[in-house]
Amino acid sequence: MRARSIATATATALALLATRDLVQKKHALLRNYPVIGHARYLLETIGPELRQYIVTSNDEERPFSRDQRTWIYASAKGENNYFGFGTDNDVEHMQGHAYLKQRTFAGTLPDLHDPQAALPSAKVLGGPRGRAKAFRPASVVNISAMSFGSLSGAAITALNKGAALAGAMQNTGEGGLSPYHRNGGDLVLQIGTAYFGCRNEDGSFNIDKLKDVVAGAPVKAIEIKLSQGAKPGLGGMLPGTKVTPEIAEIRGIPLGKDCASPSRHTAFSDVDSMLDFVELLATETGLPVGIKSAVGEMDFWQELATLMARGDRGVDFVTIDGGEGGTGAAPLIFSDSMSLPFRMGFSRVYGTFAELGLTDDLTFICSGKLGLPENAAVAFALGADMINVAREAMLSIGCIQSQKCHTDKCPTGVATQNPRLARGLDPTSKATRAAVYLRTLRQELLKVSAAVGVAHPALITATDVEIMNGDYEARTLAGVYGYKDGWGELGPHLAEEITALLATKPTSVQRPIV
Repeated sequence: MRARSIATATATALALLATRDLVQKKHALLRNYPVIGHARYLLETIGPELRQYIVTSNDEERPFSRDQRTWIYASAKGENNYFGFGTDNDVEHMQGHAYLKQRTFAGTLPDLHDPQAALPSAKVLGGPRGRAKAFRPASVVNISAMSFGSLSGAAITALNKGAALAGAMQNTGEGGLSPYHRNGGDLVLQIGTAYFGCRNEDGSFNIDKLKDVVAGAPVKAIEIKLSQGAKPGLGGMLPGTKVTPEIAEIRGIPLGKDCASPSRHTAFSDVDSMLDFVELLATETGLPVGIKSAVGEMDFWQELATLMARGDRGVDFVTIDGGEGGTGAAPLIFSDSMSLPFRMGFSRVYGTFAELGLTDDLTFICSGKLGLPENAAVAFALGADMINVAREAMLSIGCIQSQKCHTDKCPTGVATQNPRLARGLDPTSKATRAAVYLRTLRQELLKVSAAVGVAHPALITATDVEIMNGDYEARTLAGVYGYKDGWGELGPHLAEEITALLATKPTSVQRPIV
């Protein structure tokens, strides 16, 4: 009797659905194929998951392949992240693949058995310009700019706690410094075009509010965001419906009202005035100050290097984001076709400063899918001093690459403001995973450095890496990107200093330089 009732109810529901499909005019497919046409929309909805687990091979999927995700997941859980039976890459024919060249003999090498995998920066951030609060970052791997609002409070909390456990730093993103960023991790405060958290009512910059924010949190440096790889040169609109009391307070914007982020800064209008702004922030706060940008036209970088060569003004660091960098949401053309990929963009910027002999005078921070050992090692060979990880850090705390970041329906509670979904992410357990991932990546970089025969990844050179060019030829990284002798390398003093520092097993605490 019960089965008959269920069957009757099911048939009635299907009949009603079929009737609705036949009379609606929005979808031709459903008018022609009532009921069964819904299968198409279901398959489209779960298509990314089907491709991840059924259709694609281990190396096919993008942005991160199954092998890459498997390595990150295993690393974050502290599990065996080795792969058996050899590579499944087509090593003889893979165009553009990077290969590092091991050395038979080497001098002083790092300790590969330290569980904390201490790996400080080879450069003192803010040291060359004499900033009052200059310091040597304790970790060359740090968490990239992701705002509260883009990520859930639980995700931000987990990443901040993870950074603290790993002795790393977390970039706040341009959405302001939230309570979720105050869980023990050191911070890089990012200032975007809307000046969230340090703005006047009309959206202009307010230095006093910035000083208040810096004074009340463990902010180690300030980053002025000019652009990011996923959507360079593009402003944004935060709809009033998303401006909750919490968001309004953090960002310093009116409750329930639309908030537009300009595509350009209003506190400065050219390179010259930007450097004045940099020096203002550094003078008022004592902190190192840098810029973040994707790479497009090169006039900006050439003018910046030329003005810095005078010695009176300058940025303490530049963060270069590759065009392959990710974000919660961006127009397709911006994700696919705006700004240069990391290796090409960074090499052009580095070369611009190298031509004027300035590379030891500032720290190069790099981002754009660099949270994988191979990509990170190549970045260091090109001249990177530190790397920032974003999507890889998200994966470490549970992201499954469902690619629903822009829908507010992230199934794992990472990139959403939906309380029901965010509840599924436990910040305490995920913090441990984030920390283990950061340590493991540092450990892998130490292993690669030792194989190449150097003590620190910043000592890997552009001639230590070769790029496959067709089936039977390879060129060094230096040759591919037009590097001159010595480019991508630390100066002798810096090289000796970091080698000696690693030999003494430095502490993971980030100490100011006095």
